[in-house]
Amino acid sequence: MKVIVAGAFRVPPGNLQRLRSHMMQMIRASRCEEGCMIYSYGEDAGEPGLVRVFEVWRDQAALDAHTKTDHIAAWRAAWPALGVCDRRLTVYEVASEKPF
Repeated sequence: MKVIVAGAFRVPPGNLQRLRSHMMQMIRASRCEEGCMIYSYGEDAGEPGLVRVFEVWRDQAALDAHTKTDHIAAWRAAWPALGVCDRRLTVYEVASEKPF
């Protein structure tokens, strides 16, 4: 069953430029992982410093493997220096899907 990870986190707007390089490293590495279907970050146009997260994984096992990678450990280690806070992500299990 597919799983979706969606949510957001905050960072001081002055740190967004430095954060972008870390986000790009995560995007490139995560998109190469087995079972990753979509992996993206988006800066909220109406709230500077709010970063939206959207991921789609083939199944929970693929997401679990993702959380154990070296690149996610490096990403999380960078958070304190960049001021990443208020991280709120939710995992959704997809029972069915259809075009909207």
